[in-house]
Amino acid sequence: MTVVPSADTGATIIPEHVAIIMDGNGRWAVKRSLKRLRGHEQGAEAVREALKGCNELGIRYLTLFAFSSENWSRPVEEINHLMGLFRFFFKKEIKALCDAGIRVNFIGNTSKLPEDIQELIEELKVRTKDNNKLVLTLALSYGSQAEIVGAMQALGEKIKAGELSPGDIDEDMVARHLETTGLPEPDLLIRTSGEQRLSNFLLWQCAYTEFVFLDVLWPDFKKQDLIAAVGEYGSRSRRYGAL
Repeated sequence: MTVVPSADTGATIIPEHVAIIMDGNGRWAVKRSLKRLRGHEQGAEAVREALKGCNELGIRYLTLFAFSSENWSRPVEEINHLMGLFRFFFKKEIKALCDAGIRVNFIGNTSKLPEDIQELIEELKVRTKDNNKLVLTLALSYGSQAEIVGAMQALGEKIKAGELSPGDIDEDMVARHLETTGLPEPDLLIRTSGEQRLSNFLLWQCAYTEFVFLDVLWPDFKKQDLIAAVGEYGSRSRRYGAL
């Protein structure tokens, strides 16, 4: 976290890393008698609001839960529409992301995504790799339990090869084998839509994260909602289990 004066939040503590579960696209559309797909389209606008807010507040890391491993069970039409949105966003926003100093990172089993989207992901990573104002991590085809299993398998292989003893394994070593290695743990996790659960997102990384649950549906999320959540975060005392 960073300690800076902040007229917007009324607090001086700005989190270094914010993670967001972007929930409520479908319900936003249903409330307006629209197809669920329209909610996903409007949700892309909320991503821009979040990026703008993070840059203005000085937040250094933003991680967005864009598509979970469980989302593959959704109707084919909805999945195909989401893939089309990813294509559109990745192509359209490259210049804007570079201009804003945003570096783009990805976690999740992206090998399951269509090949052309995998190519766009690589292009985004290469084109933005030297940007240093904000690191945007997109969780695509991501599930935290699978991530942890993968880390355990990697450590098991090292034990099998004689490179490692079970007694050498500690929390830091496990963290280095997760997909988020190199990122600080989230200070603040925001979930929209009023739901209050993690939904298999960053289970290990959020051990001491502060949670803020907002009733706003994700397509209605604005910069002011981010400011309000950061203000709530700044009012809390983080003790990490100590007195």
